[in-house]
Amino acid sequence: MSVHTDDVEGAYEEAQKLGYEIVHSITTEQWGVRRFFVRAPDGNVINIVNHRH
Repeated sequence: MSVHTDDVEGAYEEAQKLGYEIVHSITTEQWGVRRFFVRAPDGNVINIVNHRH
């Protein structure tokens, strides 16, 4: 599942503060997508993403 946010850095900081498992650290992909992956409490991995315009 992917969740779009306008503030991916803020979401990353909040996930860390809440102690969620970060599966893939925040990064900017070469095609411009800024994202990270976090494990939800149910075990699913969620892509938190911002598409730069």
